[in-house]
Amino acid sequence: MPETGRDFQVVSLPKTRQAIGDMLHEGQQKHMIHGLTEVDVTRPRQLIAQHKEESRETLSFSAFVIACLAQAVDENKRMHAYRGRRNKIVLFDEVDVNTQIERDLNGRKWVMPYIIRAANKKSLLEIHHEIRAAQVKEIDDAKERKQFDFYLKLPRFARRLFWWALRRSPHRTKQIAGTVGVTSVGMFGRGGGWGIPITTQTLLLTLGGIAQKPGVVDGRIEIREYLSLTATIDHDLVDGAPAARFLKRLTELLESGYGLEGKG
Repeated sequence: MPETGRDFQVVSLPKTRQAIGDMLHEGQQKHMIHGLTEVDVTRPRQLIAQHKEESRETLSFSAFVIACLAQAVDENKRMHAYRGRRNKIVLFDEVDVNTQIERDLNGRKWVMPYIIRAANKKSLLEIHHEIRAAQVKEIDDAKERKQFDFYLKLPRFARRLFWWALRRSPHRTKQIAGTVGVTSVGMFGRGGGWGIPITTQTLLLTLGGIAQKPGVVDGRIEIREYLSLTATIDHDLVDGAPAARFLKRLTELLESGYGLEGKG
């Protein structure tokens, strides 16, 4: 029973919080750098709106971002590398993007991780349809729940040992967590805004809000839509200059509406 008083209530901390704490502890072992930028997404949002008007299908903006991210990483494999044993670095061919989707479980909405495998080898529409299918797929989490409950029962030193072993196995890490991540904080408010996350991955994109601001287009001032974007990168594996070039390329893909041409 929760402890109560005249002006307070004491409740138990959910055990799932210790798993999140373990992940955050592991992420803090890395030396991360954060690139904060604004991306003009006026054109892609116009193309998405045009596609909806002509086909009555609402394309996922997250799918669009994932398609752009996968292409940019495919051009620079170092951006999703994992460190292996003996100071070796594993460069994967397939870009596995870990993102979050909202699913129904026992009548409630849950935000759950989902990995889009080999996203660099899929079209935007393929990624979009995969996300939509995953959102409505019936959840059978009995096995995963049993494994997770077993993990939560482990003492702290054993859970930390698990993370240490996972860190030494890039292929296992790829299987469990993907190679890059995309998360969003923009859904929780209006306007721009950035997030500075803690992550265990070499690269994580945090999508903030979209705000209307004046911008210069062909020498004219116009009202444009800008996405607040944070790229969090493991500085142990990627230097600042390559990271900046990657972010520049990603921005080019996003602003040009990569993958959206001909979808309207």
